[in-house]
Amino acid sequence: MEDCIFCKIIAGQARSWKVFENNFVYAFLDIHPANKYHALVVPKKHYKNIFDIPEEEFLEVMKVVKKLTTLYNTKLGIENVQIINSSGSEAQQDVFHCHFHIVPRRLGDGQDVKWITHPEWVEEYDRMLLDIR
Repeated sequence: MEDCIFCKIIAGQARSWKVFENNFVYAFLDIHPANKYHALVVPKKHYKNIFDIPEEEFLEVMKVVKKLTTLYNTKLGIENVQIINSSGSEAQQDVFHCHFHIVPRRLGDGQDVKWITHPEWVEEYDRMLLDIR
């Protein structure tokens, strides 16, 4: 896609700090890092989000996520990470090229993700399962 920053990065038309590359996937340090070594893992082909990416290419991306988290653990001693994907604007996706964040975490880093939970919805689980089966 012409206007996609990640496509420009993959094509070498925009600067990046490459961590890993193979035939299917490109991984680079995030230009807006939440923590040191915050990386993005993207398919080389443009897919808007997780709903668009074919399973085979999704698996290639996940292999690289695993490879990099293992590298971070063995080379840097990082033992805590968040793997984050946002698909859709209401899920806070802001670059519409499927991507996964690897965010190293440490106690007190100020990057706490807080969710509002709804334990009352447990009562609806039987019906909810019928909706997705």
